[in-house]
Amino acid sequence: MAKIIDVTNLNYRYPQQTEHPALKDVNFSVDQGEWVAIIGHNGSGKSTLAKSIDGLLPIGEGDSGTIKVGGITLTEDSVWDIRKKIGMVFQNPDNQFVGATVEDDVAFGLENHGMPREEMVTRVHEALKRVRMLEFAKREPARLSGGQKQRVAIAGVIAQQPDIIILDEATSMLDPEGRVEVLEIVRKLKEEENMTVLSITHDIDETENANRIIVLDDGQLQESGTPEKIFAYGNRLIAMGLDVPYAERLRTALRKRGTIVPAQYLNEEGMVDWLWTSHLKM
Repeated sequence: MAKIIDVTNLNYRYPQQTEHPALKDVNFSVDQGEWVAIIGHNGSGKSTLAKSIDGLLPIGEGDSGTIKVGGITLTEDSVWDIRKKIGMVFQNPDNQFVGATVEDDVAFGLENHGMPREEMVTRVHEALKRVRMLEFAKREPARLSGGQKQRVAIAGVIAQQPDIIILDEATSMLDPEGRVEVLEIVRKLKEEENMTVLSITHDIDETENANRIIVLDDGQLQESGTPEKIFAYGNRLIAMGLDVPYAERLRTALRKRGTIVPAQYLNEEGMVDWLWTSHLKM
């Protein structure tokens, strides 16, 4: 499968940080259509990595390494071509709104690219329909709930039809219901459009939909693997300021008490099914 993101020996140091670089020799790649979750505690470098990929951080004298997106090497000359391939959804949707109404906001990026009005209207309509916000098209963004605002932010991204969507702590300010709703929308987009997803989060429960998880700690890539592999590290994740999904904590606790549990990782739904089946066999 073709690589759509390729990061090689990436180092980044903020101007005010002379001793501790934010990223240290980071290497990884992402395949087209893959969902990769990048996790780490606050200050681990995960948001710096996301912004580096999108060209939002200036390259300084102390920085090195290469970033390729869609086969294009990121440089000052190519940054705008790369940004056309990426749509970013940030932590606080209020910081992304620029339109007086929901539909105006979704149309903003398309207007900047000089898109013909007829095509723009169609794209805005379809994007709002995809995130179930069409009935709010004339509403002021400020009057929406947190989950609704983030759905509009996602609509603004998918209206531009990028190859990659980056979620930079995009659900951290939402309640549990809003978080589930937003992640489900992204999951459907990935499946239906073969969209590549890069999700930045410190919430381990949000990574269950990912094909692969990358663990960052102190700016360095510590581990990379499937959710099953990463969740099995247990105490190692806790030592890095992270958590383990509840279903995995329960599986570990049952095993310690002598219960024969499934060898593979189970999400909450899978764990409930297994417990119910086990109970019926007793």
